[in-house]
Amino acid sequence: MYCPFCHNEQSKVIDSRVVDGGSAIRRRRECTACKGRFTTVEKAVLLVLKRNGLAEPFSRDKLIRGVRRACQGRDVSDDSLKKLAQQVEETVRSHGSSQVNANDVGLAILEPLRDLDEVAYLRFASVYKSFENADDFESEIRLMRRRDRGDF
Repeated sequence: MYCPFCHNEQSKVIDSRVVDGGSAIRRRRECTACKGRFTTVEKAVLLVLKRNGLAEPFSRDKLIRGVRRACQGRDVSDDSLKKLAQQVEETVRSHGSSQVNANDVGLAILEPLRDLDEVAYLRFASVYKSFENADDFESEIRLMRRRDRGDF
């Protein structure tokens, strides 16, 4: 990290804190040359562990693209999708880990998507939960209705 005072490349970390609900790390640093102190804020990287064993950085844009497919033809605004993506990211970051399973991201999408648009929810759930026939849709609809009534 370059010192903003003397441009030396070496600094040491004096203090580190997690901020913004775990989405960033604030570091207090001291330059090893001029002893100047400065603060850096770094976005905490959230890795998504895929089923094939690979890990990739969490991407709101990728999440929005996937949910947008489920919302195709529905009256769902881009702002709503951005808000949903933020909710999902906050949910998975709240677990406090720097890594999250792709399955957990999918689970975090379901409830906010159901609140946003039930048809889009059913489309997304049909792929995510691997529906095989109309009975799977019927079961999911029954489950949704029980939740709406408070039976669940």
